[in-house]
Amino acid sequence: MASLLSPHLSNPKPLLPLPLIRATSYSISTNATAVPAQSPTSSLQSLEETFGRKGIKFIESNGTPSVELSVRNGSSVNLRLADALITSYKPKVFWKDDGCKEVLRTIQAVEDPSSVKGGIGLILNDLSKTTTNSSPWYPSEWVVKDTDSDSFDAVQIELGCTNGNGTLEVTYVISLYPLSLATAVIVNNTGPKPIELTSAILSHIKMDKRDGTAIDGLLGCSYCAHPPLDSSFGILSPVEAMKPDDEPSGWFGSSEPDAPKAGVWTVEDNQYTFLKNKLSRVYAVPPSERSKRVRRTPPSNYTTIDKHGSKLNFRIIRMGFEDIYLGSPGSFAKKYDGKDYFICTGPASMLVPVVLNPEEEWRAAQVIEHDNL
Repeated sequence: MASLLSPHLSNPKPLLPLPLIRATSYSISTNATAVPAQSPTSSLQSLEETFGRKGIKFIESNGTPSVELSVRNGSSVNLRLADALITSYKPKVFWKDDGCKEVLRTIQAVEDPSSVKGGIGLILNDLSKTTTNSSPWYPSEWVVKDTDSDSFDAVQIELGCTNGNGTLEVTYVISLYPLSLATAVIVNNTGPKPIELTSAILSHIKMDKRDGTAIDGLLGCSYCAHPPLDSSFGILSPVEAMKPDDEPSGWFGSSEPDAPKAGVWTVEDNQYTFLKNKLSRVYAVPPSERSKRVRRTPPSNYTTIDKHGSKLNFRIIRMGFEDIYLGSPGSFAKKYDGKDYFICTGPASMLVPVVLNPEEEWRAAQVIEHDNL
């Protein structure tokens, strides 16, 4: 399988081997038959018999086939198999028996508990192929291809999907370690024509307090106001993300004077990007400057800060993607029970499509890691 398991598992700090994704001696079942993630003939029992490992358990969650990944220190992940949505990530962040804390924000529809928004999701749009309603093709029918486990400090599941005529193969690999969670996508163009892709891995990260929510690491990076890529799991739709905040900000209740306008590029001049107010941005090299020999690219990693709440920090690592999306709901968070604040962020290639020629492969990943212990 396409393995992310590190050969240095006794020391989890070397997070990923290089190259990003490669087969290793830890692979257990490289010739396993793929089993559909959700079909009448593929029950949870058959998934468990075929792909169950220590730390990998197939379960039903809110009526939906899912898999639970866990490692020795108690860190765990819950992944819905049908849509490849990660609905829970609970890393070990405190030195006590119940020292795991939920990182992700999700919401469920009252009328349909199986309908979930938020979490961590993959967005992948094939702009060169449209569906019957003229929208770009995107992965929707995932199958379990393989699993991998070292029994203690690393577990992994590999999902796969192809487009209707089999000219595009997508592999999605989710790997859990004691102090990190890696999500990687591999796209192969097996067709005769080039394809164009837009993509992102977006995470809805829960914050205990709206005040003190910030990002560290974007100083000096160019950005502009921009909606997120459309998805089935986004808590805020692209239209909602760009709406003005219901709650005025700034002096005397006026709007924020330096709020960027859509399509107008500026440079982040603050060490900390505060996210109390509503915003939706893409941090990237402006498309008009990408042909320049010398240009300042977005950072390979940045850190989320919950200063007045949990005081936990998480580092987001970008690999293979060109852009960074960052959004916060501001007062819109009150529409979703208001108990927890959240931000939506992650690596993306959304401004300039990735061109994949025949027989070419594209790989990209996000890693969420922490050193709160």
